[in-house]
Amino acid sequence: MPLALVIVLLDIMLVYHAARTGRMQPWAYIILMVPVAGAVAYVVIELLPEIIGGRTAQQARRNVAKRIDPEKTYRGLVDQLAATDTITNRAALAAECLEIGRFDEAVQHYDHILALPLGKEAKYALVKARAQFGAGRPLDAIVTLDELQKQWPDFESAEAHLLYARALAEAGRSEDALSEYQALLGYASSAEASVRYGQLLQAMGRPSEAKVVFAELVVQMKRAPKFARKAQAEWLSIAEKSLAT
Repeated sequence: MPLALVIVLLDIMLVYHAARTGRMQPWAYIILMVPVAGAVAYVVIELLPEIIGGRTAQQARRNVAKRIDPEKTYRGLVDQLAATDTITNRAALAAECLEIGRFDEAVQHYDHILALPLGKEAKYALVKARAQFGAGRPLDAIVTLDELQKQWPDFESAEAHLLYARALAEAGRSEDALSEYQALLGYASSAEASVRYGQLLQAMGRPSEAKVVFAELVVQMKRAPKFARKAQAEWLSIAEKSLAT
């Protein structure tokens, strides 16, 4: 049997499999338009993880698939919400919008949720503020976080506090942001707060103070357990590079 015919038959089989398993888009196009390589990609990304199994293989498959078709999950969640409009489904779609950078759409979904009697929760206000900040609307994020604090005074979140400080800095309220960072450093477990605090000091023309912040973080991380250093590796690297400049 000619090799070309074998390839065509293989492509047809894989497209049929993709159709039967709900993977037509974008795989049918990739398999048919990129001969051999498209079929190999489908086998490696979709079929092998199913055969081999295991959480690591499945996660790797999801990561590669996400790069090939970043909005596949989004489209599925849109269809799911259209079929059943629940808070859970809308929140899942809003979270995916955040993940892929559809910030304005995420804000709309969170507004809808917060307007519902069962949707009035601090966690939804927080992610709405995250979406507003991602959309380049720091002032709106500040308003949302201020309202969150009024409605849920007992709600405590280092993430919300960090976002508030970042929004203040982005809105040009640098001194207010410094105060928020200073308060945050007293209890935040993430190194991100220290790094962003140091970066703000640098931006305000206070490099000596910034270096003190970075140096303290580096010393603290060297004394921390290995797992903690690994978890904060990105921010530790930024602090070390900032000290070297």
